[in-house]
Amino acid sequence: MPDSWSQQPASPDARYVELARQRQQVLTKPPGSLGRLEQAAITLAGLQANDRPALDRIHISVFAGDHGVCDEGISAFPQAVTAQMIANFASGGAAISVMAKELGAWLEVINLGTVEPAAALSGVLDRTIAPATANLAQTDAMTPSQLEAALSHGDEAADRARRAGAQLFIGGDMGIGNTTSAAALACALLGRDPDELVGPGTGLDARGVSHKSDVVRRAIGRIGNTREPLDILQALGGFEIAALTGAILGCAARGIPVLVDGFIVSAAALMAVHQQPRAREWLLFAHQSAEPGHKTLLQALEAEPLLELGMRLGEGSGAAVAVPLLRAACALHNGMATFEAAGVSNRSEGEAS
Repeated sequence: MPDSWSQQPASPDARYVELARQRQQVLTKPPGSLGRLEQAAITLAGLQANDRPALDRIHISVFAGDHGVCDEGISAFPQAVTAQMIANFASGGAAISVMAKELGAWLEVINLGTVEPAAALSGVLDRTIAPATANLAQTDAMTPSQLEAALSHGDEAADRARRAGAQLFIGGDMGIGNTTSAAALACALLGRDPDELVGPGTGLDARGVSHKSDVVRRAIGRIGNTREPLDILQALGGFEIAALTGAILGCAARGIPVLVDGFIVSAAALMAVHQQPRAREWLLFAHQSAEPGHKTLLQALEAEPLLELGMRLGEGSGAAVAVPLLRAACALHNGMATFEAAGVSNRSEGEAS
């Protein structure tokens, strides 16, 4: 297994948190008047060990893989879409491709295995493990070696981000059927009933959601009282969810902040935090997805997302949309004048005189 699975992450640097907090108190504004933008800058200061945080270098890794549970008829889209979307990522036509270009971010796509073979394309790393996971409703989704491979591919993405000097990591997902896998993982980790966490995914109607919930219930029943994170991930995860878990843990171990996307990435984040609780300190949360179960995952992670826009696309798109907000927080923190520099009296000075 990657070292990040056993390596306890360091905590963010409290010295820079305090320096950033002190700076916020002397900027030309009433304390707290910029709301959560102030705390975002303070948090990033600690994560980056820099009292003037910046988000110039952003690394986006989108992991793609197919799911054997699609044999149960749990998706409104055919599995061929996974390979087709990999090509769309590479050609620049996908939402995350557009946002990466807009942000000046590095974008890579990691193909972990598709039912319909994907062509060799620039910007796509072929890390095929198998054409798809096994059907999690009937047997373990992955073998131990497949799980280790997926985790390692995620950890390698985190290492590429480190070597590129990334100031923020965004993980994205692509895989028809992956909301079923994510819901199953969350149910097993949190002890929740599938009806609480299963949603429409790519657009199922009420009958489809009910069937999907039954499939997840069968999968949960199959693994019984299994509580070890690795065992749950092997039994119920997807290649891309396992890789995202490895990437999140790899980033935390290397001191790289992670901006978490929607339902799928949050399921991976929940898995990562169950494996290494201190990984939670390295996570920022971009948005609350329209997928019904996402709110429960955010609550379990004690997360307050930056946005709620009704998004449910995946790919890392919601996280990418939140980046300008975090950049604004950094710009305000770094660029505003202090009371002293601007020659402006602050309230405490006025009250003291």
